[in-house]
Amino acid sequence: MTSEEIIAEKLLQAGVLKISPNEFFTWTSGLKSPIYCNNRILLSQPMYRDLIKSELSRLIFEHYPDAEVIAGVSTAGIPWASLVADSLKMKLVYVRPEPKAHGLKNQIEGEILKGESVVVIEDLISTGKSSLGVINALKAADAKVEALVSIFNYNFESTLHKFEDINIKSHALSNFFSLLKMLLHKNIYSESEIAIVEAWRLQQH
Repeated sequence: MTSEEIIAEKLLQAGVLKISPNEFFTWTSGLKSPIYCNNRILLSQPMYRDLIKSELSRLIFEHYPDAEVIAGVSTAGIPWASLVADSLKMKLVYVRPEPKAHGLKNQIEGEILKGESVVVIEDLISTGKSSLGVINALKAADAKVEALVSIFNYNFESTLHKFEDINIKSHALSNFFSLLKMLLHKNIYSESEIAIVEAWRLQQH
C-alpha cells in the first residue's frame, strides 16, 4: 500500500473515519455524506497523535525546508499546527477564516512579518472555504503562503480548482482516493458499495 493508504487505514482503525454507503451521515453544513471524518479523536490517542504529528512534520520538512511560519486554521487546525511548529522549532500563528467581530477584530493571532514564508495546516479539506479565508488573510498581511497541508482531503474537484486558481499547492497525508483503494484492497466494502461512495464525491460542487 502507499503511504496515503496506510494513513487511511490508521484513521479507520483509530475511529476517525466512518463509512456508511447505505445510510449517509449529516455534516454540520447539512450535507449528506457516506463518509464522516473526525480528526479531533486523534488528539486523545497518543500513539496516533504522534504518528500524524510526525508525518505532518516530515512532509513540511521535506517539501518546504525554508518555511518560517506554521499557520493553523482555527479551530481544528490549531492543535496540529502547534505540535508541528514545536517539532520543527518554527514560529506559530493561528488564523480565523474571518476577523473577530469584537475586541481588536484580529484575524491572525500571533506575530507574522511581511514576506515570511508560511505553511498552513488544516485538519480536513472538503469545500476548502475556511482554508481559502485563511490563505487570503495571510496574503493580505503580505506573507508568502507556500502550501496548505492537511490530514485528510475529500478530493472534491471544485476544491482542487479553487486552490489551483490561486496557485496554492495542497498536500494531504491521506485522501478520498487512497481511502477507497485501501477499502477495496482490504475487502472491507464491496465494489458496489465503493461505487456509491465514489458517485457521491462526483456530485459535489
